[in-house]
Amino acid sequence: MRAKILVFTDLDGSLLDHYTYRFDQAKPLLALLKQTHVPVIPVTSKTRAELSVLRGELDSDEPFIVENGAAVFMPAEYFDVPPSECIEVDGFYCAQFSKPRDYWLDLLAQQSDEFEGEFETFTALGVDGICASTGLSAEAARLANTREFSEPVKWRGSEQRKSLFVARLRAAGATVLQGGRFLHVTGACNKGKALQWLYQQYQSVTSSLMEERRCLTIAVGDGENDVDMLQVANCAVIIRSPVHEPPVIEHNNIYRTQQTGPEGWVEGVSWFLGASERPIEMNLIEYLRKKLRSHVNG
Repeated sequence: MRAKILVFTDLDGSLLDHYTYRFDQAKPLLALLKQTHVPVIPVTSKTRAELSVLRGELDSDEPFIVENGAAVFMPAEYFDVPPSECIEVDGFYCAQFSKPRDYWLDLLAQQSDEFEGEFETFTALGVDGICASTGLSAEAARLANTREFSEPVKWRGSEQRKSLFVARLRAAGATVLQGGRFLHVTGACNKGKALQWLYQQYQSVTSSLMEERRCLTIAVGDGENDVDMLQVANCAVIIRSPVHEPPVIEHNNIYRTQQTGPEGWVEGVSWFLGASERPIEMNLIEYLRKKLRSHVNG
């Protein structure tokens, strides 16, 4: 495996539609990227259990990053040499960057007196509450609640009080990230750090004594918890959201989409693959197929 292009992507609101969680519009481009050996790597607030289902739907056998960068999972045979300092879990090598969920639940419990009635954890919401908050089915909500390294929190108080709540957690050593619907409480990790760690694993197998091949990284996201990932990638795609303002970042190579969700995903990723050069009369996928095969094989 000698990957030259790596696509790191947020899921909810980016590759997946914010309301339906579908990605129909992106399927042709996803299939093309798979055919041309361009890894599309989920980088998400979702859990490993959720990804076990979603990776099948995406026809993905690539590594994935869960719970906002808290851990990276790689299929056991993916790299010729297992990355160092990883543990084997259910056929994957896992690089863990956060303390376990129970640690963060204990920390949140310590805030209950000062912020009584102003927040609810995923654990407290339970399957029914998660369904009501997200529109997920009961089974999908159950999978979303199988956290291993973090705890989502539904904030019910004012913005001013939320700032104080976040400050208290950060002073106690937590990282607090604002996702699309929830605050995510975890360790000293983020999507950007996890991307950089996994990038180094790819880089180690695309380099040799005779030749140094740099992987081009494209990161795609729509929210504040994607900023760290977007900033460290070579190319940043910000997907327009139907429900919130785009994140503010500084980047020398950025594309902001006009479309939302999977349509925006195709728009942004295609732009960085050179679709802006496509002749009007040529089909997008056919044009990208020729361009990608030339790039990957060249």
